[in-house]
Amino acid sequence: MNHQTRQTHTAYMEVHWVTRKLMQLGKVSNGHMNLSMKRPETFHWCHVPEGAALEAEWNARFAEYEEKYKEDAAELKAIISEELPTRWEKALPKITSLLLFQTYTPESPADATRNLSQQNLNALAKVHLASSNMTLLKMFGNFQTGTPDERNVRFGVKEHGMGAICNGIALHSPGLLPYCATFFVFTDYMRDESCHKDLDLSSSTRVIYVMTHDSIGLGEDGPTHQPIENLISFRAMPNILMLRHADGNETAGAYKVAVLNRKRPSVLALSRQKLPQLPGTSIEDVEKGRFTISDNSTGNKLDVILIGTGSELEIAAKAADELRKEGKTVRVVSLVFWELFDEQPDEYKESVFPAAVTARISIEAGVTLGWEKYVGSKGKAIGIDRFGASARAGRIYKEFGITAESIVAAAKSL
Repeated sequence: MNHQTRQTHTAYMEVHWVTRKLMQLGKVSNGHMNLSMKRPETFHWCHVPEGAALEAEWNARFAEYEEKYKEDAAELKAIISEELPTRWEKALPKITSLLLFQTYTPESPADATRNLSQQNLNALAKVHLASSNMTLLKMFGNFQTGTPDERNVRFGVKEHGMGAICNGIALHSPGLLPYCATFFVFTDYMRDESCHKDLDLSSSTRVIYVMTHDSIGLGEDGPTHQPIENLISFRAMPNILMLRHADGNETAGAYKVAVLNRKRPSVLALSRQKLPQLPGTSIEDVEKGRFTISDNSTGNKLDVILIGTGSELEIAAKAADELRKEGKTVRVVSLVFWELFDEQPDEYKESVFPAAVTARISIEAGVTLGWEKYVGSKGKAIGIDRFGASARAGRIYKEFGITAESIVAAAKSL
């Protein structure tokens, strides 16, 4: 094998080439090599001795540091540990009246979930845990060579490296909770080389991926920026939590789930356009996996079940109101995350989607692939099975038939 050709990618390394390289490194002499693959300790000469020396040096330096700066050392230990600092749990009730976990009502002003996301991130930062994405921690500066104690890292247009760096932070220090942000459509660049490597879906690291501009609702930027297939692509990946929330209460609940979810990364899909605060949503319902936000039926005697996520939950709620005016019994379900719903007991899933109720409609501004699992063979999935277009959000939703009127018509056809 010529080690300077493409053969090195797939062919095995010949013994004489390996021996020659080891001789150049001074690890074997006279061309003789007696290494047993069954004895890993044979290879310890590679890095173990210098690693042990570096660790001893680190431990000595940390002992001196701990003697001088007891509180800072204790915080560093908490960061290096695999547990969240206990003070984070204790701080949760204290910030109820501030930003995080406040209750939004239908009278609260409409806002984009990317803005609501920024409020939650800054509230989390207050208890020690970029403008287009609304992810800047306002009380901190930029992490630079001269300011290593700051927390905002300016990655630039380097989503691929950004995901890998956050993944590395989480792997090195499970007590740290890194998050990163970009437009949802650019997550394709984050996983160019290997999604398992950059998003670390194969391990249990906790990273929060804050993905804004999550649908055609972003408007005139058009198809190049409008994610269509991204939601289902993430839902198809093992060991990841894909969240799409509709208002302030659901955004706060989603962050609480993401922070406390220690065994997998979370992807939060956030809107650019302003959304109203909806009746029936709550932080606790998101946290506990409760999904029904309104229901005017008795004893599961339903005419139709409407299922929405994110910005389309508002449209589902409007359609439900119209159907109820006509005497229909309607349940509106906010399926913030498929994964946690699928992990619920069968009894609970049956209580949300009774098998006897086959008239079900899903509404989401993305591909309809996958929704058949919830709407069933007799239901209908309203979505977008083509690329987007450039127009204002209100117009483009009408052009693609994602309206309350379309839902009402679909419900009557079932």
